[in-house]
Amino acid sequence: MTSRKALVIRFSSIGDIILTTPVIRCIRKQWNAEVHVLTKKAFSAILKPNPNVSEVHEYEQITTEELKALKFDHVFDLQKNHRSRRVVKSLGISSTSYDKLNIKKWLYVNTKFNILPHKHLVDRYFEAVKDIGIQNDGEGCDYFYEIDNVPESTMGLAKTQYNVLVLGAAHATKRISLSKAGEIVSQIDGKCIILGGKDVADMAALLKKEFPEIINLAGKTNLDESAHIIKHADLVFTGDTGLMHMAAALRKKIVVLWGNTTPAFGMYPYYGTTDQSRFVSFENKNAGCRPCSKLGFSKCPKGHFDCMEKLVIDLDAIRDLENISEEVE
Repeated sequence: MTSRKALVIRFSSIGDIILTTPVIRCIRKQWNAEVHVLTKKAFSAILKPNPNVSEVHEYEQITTEELKALKFDHVFDLQKNHRSRRVVKSLGISSTSYDKLNIKKWLYVNTKFNILPHKHLVDRYFEAVKDIGIQNDGEGCDYFYEIDNVPESTMGLAKTQYNVLVLGAAHATKRISLSKAGEIVSQIDGKCIILGGKDVADMAALLKKEFPEIINLAGKTNLDESAHIIKHADLVFTGDTGLMHMAAALRKKIVVLWGNTTPAFGMYPYYGTTDQSRFVSFENKNAGCRPCSKLGFSKCPKGHFDCMEKLVIDLDAIRDLENISEEVE
């Protein structure tokens, strides 16, 4: 097969970029392609360790002329906004994009009338590329990290048994609330490690004060450390976050608490086509104002945050998840 050179565009963010990795892998293998990725500088480190990626280009640093000089055969626009479309147009080569379903999402958010397809975003990506010979290999997402960036203290911690509780998310209405985090810590057996950015450091400190036995690493780990901690966890409790997708790529069992967003948007944990039994979702389907956004807000627009605060956690479902055979792992 003749080797090709392909450019994949996805500017942000952590979870969205992770969800492009099955397509990247299949392009490389099925096209025998040299795959380059164009992304924002803040997220380039996510893809640099990926062996399926030949080179990562930072959107803020590279010019159109420099991209043209690389002589790509095809561009895959998995961002599909005005910036990515401008790049595609400037390259003037064959391209593929996908249906973002923005009208259907708008309809769901604003009228609560859901006509979205029952398909994951990754599967929609593959629908878009099937006509050019790229097929889903069913192997799920990839996440690679630099083990040299993981300190000895974290390496030692990863040799113990623990669960992870992810507090951070890009938007507050996608985060697990303080009360729900406390409910998880109080009802789930075993050691608990808290992950998240500096934006949830105050919440994590309050949780640590109430439950001194937890290990609070919020705002204290880099992305590679977080990945290593997640990789060796028993269970990962998370909201709709980038670390949720990281955990799925690392084949972990996940408990998802949905706030203002919903798995109906097609961005729930993705393990590939062979097995989707490694996570459980809890959502308050009685919250009539949900989903209030396809992204999220800095605070609940209604002031009550009922989508999260009145969500019911099913302990039996969590125990069933814990009992999944290690052979599935």
